[in-house]
Amino acid sequence: MRSNVNPFVERWAGVRRAMTERAIEALVATHLPDVRWLCGFTGSNAALAVTSRKAVLFTDGRYTTQAREETRGVRVTIGKKSALRECCVFLGQSANQAWFDPQHTTVVDLELMRSGLAGKSRRGFFVALQKPLVSALRMVKDAGELALMGEAAKLGCSLFEAILSRMENGVTEIAVAAELEYRARKMGAEGMSFETIVASGARSALPHGRATLAKLPRKGFVTLDFGVILNGYCSDMTRTVHLGRANREERIAYEAVLEAQEAAVAAVQPEATCGEVDEAARKVLRKAGMGKYFTHSTGHGVGLEIHEQPRVAAGQEMRLAKGMVITIEPGVYLPGKFGIRIEDMVAVTEKGHRILTPVTKGWIEL
Repeated sequence: MRSNVNPFVERWAGVRRAMTERAIEALVATHLPDVRWLCGFTGSNAALAVTSRKAVLFTDGRYTTQAREETRGVRVTIGKKSALRECCVFLGQSANQAWFDPQHTTVVDLELMRSGLAGKSRRGFFVALQKPLVSALRMVKDAGELALMGEAAKLGCSLFEAILSRMENGVTEIAVAAELEYRARKMGAEGMSFETIVASGARSALPHGRATLAKLPRKGFVTLDFGVILNGYCSDMTRTVHLGRANREERIAYEAVLEAQEAAVAAVQPEATCGEVDEAARKVLRKAGMGKYFTHSTGHGVGLEIHEQPRVAAGQEMRLAKGMVITIEPGVYLPGKFGIRIEDMVAVTEKGHRILTPVTKGWIEL
């Protein structure tokens, strides 16, 4: 059941608490997912000025109606020229300094921001955040966000079950991806979270083997890694199936990856570090003699973006907290032979975790 509480009220309160704690007088936000999370605006051009008492969204004339209909907690200003520059003109008149996120601000953007300052030190007014502010708050999802992400994940699960009937020798990877994406749109998806991965046969050993004109083999693995965007939120899941009768090496490898994936999922709980979750998967694969074939991190955060913090990887000390949603996706990749990856979206709960993509990940041989 979705809450009737306006989520933007708490988000604005959280941002201003963080600004006070870090002695940040004013903030300029230009990263569109951050802007959407704070005020609801979904347009493609926006700059958000935030002070202790005011929040003003600057955009352009294409979004005059949309911005006023969508936004909460901000005053909307339609810029006559550059929205970003006019945002910074406002900040120059409202604050002594303003902070920005250097991860999402180009050199060109920074020069444009400085050009909006009249009679002030252009070199000292804008200060780069030492660590993210809005995206750090976005890591912990509220009840409404979790519900939306659950719906996106459920749609993804339905797509996997539907696409199995298309998996047969001779069909191209691109045809499988096209069918999956077509079905996603028909079922209400706004788009795909990322370019759909369909990697078959020896190509399954490519961790990011995007769909090609290669034909599915008579015998061999097919890895499907895909996600949808629904109500602005992303889903992400991977399943690997086998066409034809598998050999002993393939079965053993699949069981090892499945065991590693389930071990990492079991490690997801509040206060566990991301490094501990990663190690839970690697420990299983090392024991199976396949540790060297696991060549990427175990997972990442998901939300309004397909890749968010936290990063679930070796040595990561960030601790998980209730409300975070991460992927758990270990894999093994034997060049020239085959690859296997299994991925779930997992929400951190008060006492443990909840899998958002519960569709079968047991052995499937078609």
